[in-house]
Amino acid sequence: MFFIDTIETEGLGNRSYLAGGAATAAVVDPPRDIDRVIAAAAARGVRISHVVETHLHNDYVTGGLDLARLTGAAYLVPAGARVSFARTPVADGDTVAVDDGIALRALATPGHTPHHTSYVLEEHGRVAAVFTGGSLLIGSVGRPDLVEPRLTEELARAQHASAHRLAAELPDETAVLPTHGFGSFCSSAQSEGDATTIGKEKSVNDALVKDVDRFVSDLLAGLEDVPAYYAHMGPANAAGPDPVDLSTPPLTDAADIAERLAAGEWVVDLRNRIAFAEGHVAGSFNFEADGKIATYLAWMIPWGKPVTLLAESPAQLAAAQRELVRVGLDRPAAAATGTPRDWIPEGHDPRSFPRATFADLADVADLADLADLGTRGTRGARGADSTTVVLDVRRDSERARGWIAGSVHIPVHDLHRRLTEVPPGTVWVHCAGGMRAAIAASLLDAAGRDVVAVDDSFDAAHEAGLPLTDGDRDL
Repeated sequence: MFFIDTIETEGLGNRSYLAGGAATAAVVDPPRDIDRVIAAAAARGVRISHVVETHLHNDYVTGGLDLARLTGAAYLVPAGARVSFARTPVADGDTVAVDDGIALRALATPGHTPHHTSYVLEEHGRVAAVFTGGSLLIGSVGRPDLVEPRLTEELARAQHASAHRLAAELPDETAVLPTHGFGSFCSSAQSEGDATTIGKEKSVNDALVKDVDRFVSDLLAGLEDVPAYYAHMGPANAAGPDPVDLSTPPLTDAADIAERLAAGEWVVDLRNRIAFAEGHVAGSFNFEADGKIATYLAWMIPWGKPVTLLAESPAQLAAAQRELVRVGLDRPAAAATGTPRDWIPEGHDPRSFPRATFADLADVADLADLADLGTRGTRGARGADSTTVVLDVRRDSERARGWIAGSVHIPVHDLHRRLTEVPPGTVWVHCAGGMRAAIAASLLDAAGRDVVAVDDSFDAAHEAGLPLTDGDRDL
């Protein structure tokens, strides 16, 4: 009897899988921190015989090469992927035995990448599941624009064909087990639901219900910005990542932290946004350890710039390190644990800024003036007293569904490069829920701006009476 265990990497919105039988198992698309995979295999009492990649990943550094070396497993990589290390190349139709009666059959599904390969899990010749990587996702497909701009439309058409191949060749009851789609920016849209089958996807997935021209047009129109760090993931995976190092970085003190800030290094405070707003090291940035730290820190930090991590505990520091190695931020330059008082030189006080709700914003903003500015389409708007700036740091797709009239729009991942575009005044910064607003507020605070972090759901903006628009009409 086969088993399939899911290994979640929630911070990146991905899944890996351990699948096999009584004695041996294969790992599909392993994460960088392979100790979790080894622990899962140990819990099952199985030996890892195969490590399998569906494609060269663009959103994280794989642990596949390290895991194969450590366990002695065969390392299966699509034959079309150009890599600099020894591996077992896999072509369409190849089959490998994983355990007694349990096998994986390769099925070429180009689209997310030109060489993308799915793997059908079979037990005694009966199809049980398909590991679809970045091909067919839950209600969506992997985005086709991460390899080469000139290939995007061609790959989008290949995604459509690959989805139809999976639907045509596999039984409706086949479980679809993708790697992406649970928050990953590798997905062209985020998954709704936690599980699916080929049969269900036939009725809901755009790739299977739309003709190819409409599918491609809609897919390309809906693509959002690509996280900047993605440019480094593919090359790292093709070269063969180094073994992961999760040992504690060099510990630092207040004087050294001040010197690092003066030198232009990034000092990142991992505490929650409430604690950071109440008191922090001047010039530090807030990326919550419990938020999407790997995505947003890797997206925004200039690649290769040293980073010092400030945490409230060794456990918080270790968790953040684990998140960051998954995207190639391998070794912090330094770290410290404790409180701001431990990180600030004697004689200096912590910085702070207020947090607020959308109701608070409605109390200080001139709503009539904001509504008038929204009607006139002014983007760099301020309230009637010329001191209140409303800054929206959501993504373009979120903004398109409606915004506060008169607000300025700079997505959080662009803000560090566009700080000079924020009009003068007290900046009330918001996102959809508070986490990205906290990042933005810390950047503005470090730049010396007066800032208020709106820590509230955007749904509350309407309830507070703030004027909303989508550019064509009031909402």
